[in-house]
Amino acid sequence: MARTRQRTPNEVALIGRHTQQRSVVLAAFIRADGFVGAQALHSQLAADGTPVGLSTVYRTLTRLADAGRADLVRDPGGERLFRYRPGPDHRHYLICTECGLNRPVDSGPIEDWADGIAQDSGFAHVRHTVELSGVCPDCGRAPATAERR
Repeated sequence: MARTRQRTPNEVALIGRHTQQRSVVLAAFIRADGFVGAQALHSQLAADGTPVGLSTVYRTLTRLADAGRADLVRDPGGERLFRYRPGPDHRHYLICTECGLNRPVDSGPIEDWADGIAQDSGFAHVRHTVELSGVCPDCGRAPATAERR
């Protein structure tokens, strides 16, 4: 008889109801480098021969973001991109609109501002989204006619 690995309560909180597909998505997402869209992650899983539905990928990534274990930004076309967050700390990134390079930024002032708004207003469980984008130094130096990634 095959033995099933016991899941920790932490894993259950991350992805909700346990399914083999969600576990596979979580493992692939953790291995992904930087921000990744659901469609790109789904394509990678398909290329690896792993049959997981696109809706399962979307639901799992959304669940991780809701649980505070994935950072979420939008690319210039509006697609949601996710990056695995190994700990509970909320982060903000500066993202190059040309090549996708991303760097975490000091978000202390943003967090302090959001906390102050919450205290002043009496609101609880205040969430915020801050997206910073621009052109990185390498892309800024590239000739205007060069093909960009």
